Amino acid sequence: MATATTSFEQRAAAATNPTTKHLFELMVRKQTNLAVAADVTTVAELLHIADVLGPHICVLKTHVDILSDFTTADAFAAKLRPLADKHGFVVFEDRKFADIGNTVKHQYRDGVHRIVEWADIVDAHTVPGPGIVQGLKEVGLPRGRGLLLLAEMSSAGSLATGEYTRASIEMAKQHKDFVIGFIAQRAPIPDDASFITMTPGINLTVSGDATGQQYRTPAQAVETGSDVLIVGRGVYTAADPVASAIAYKQAGWAAYLARVQAL
Repeated sequence: MATATTSFEQRAAAATNPTTKHLFELMVRKQTNLAVAADVTTVAELLHIADVLGPHICVLKTHVDILSDFTTADAFAAKLRPLADKHGFVVFEDRKFADIGNTVKHQYRDGVHRIVEWADIVDAHTVPGPGIVQGLKEVGLPRGRGLLLLAEMSSAGSLATGEYTRASIEMAKQHKDFVIGFIAQRAPIPDDASFITMTPGINLTVSGDATGQQYRTPAQAVETGSDVLIVGRGVYTAADPVASAIAYKQAGWAAYLARVQAL
């Protein structure tokens, strides 16, 4: 099954992980492959983004550890999850776990954030080895959650290349019930449509920033196998965030349609 020309409808039908299936289905229903990275520092700002942009996105990407006014996981979930249900998007906590299996298990399940309670998807570096996947899986799989592995990053000089990327792919193949895909600049496994590829560093107008971020257009990313396009400041700091989200949604969906119709 080739990722590039397999439709999201077909991939939803074949999916075994419930989060994967749900994500593909809502992408088709809403005709969007846009994820918004809400890299803001207050809960109110995050919830505003979720409510205003929710109708146009398939994924809301959060960084819960930068929220200065976070109180409890229960209070946070009680406000965020109804918005995800109302507008139809999944919540991706960009935690980038990077420790041994026993530690990440507690970081995922316990502590003040209790991420597994409210996030559909999390991600992890594979530097610690396969134990990190196993630790997260013990917590997330029974809840129907999904894990993305960081196979590549969009920052200049990233070390996530070559052997690191190949090792990440092998870990994913060993845990296909829980690993739903990758953070990458292109589909790491072009011939396996069961894995989702989410790509950060998407921008319609600029090619980089002062801190090493490198950008590509929606069309460039989708052409190389990306499924979900992650946009941050290009949407939520725009003069009209809704209009910007619509522009990215339309560009990304048009690129996806062109890809699957390229046979």
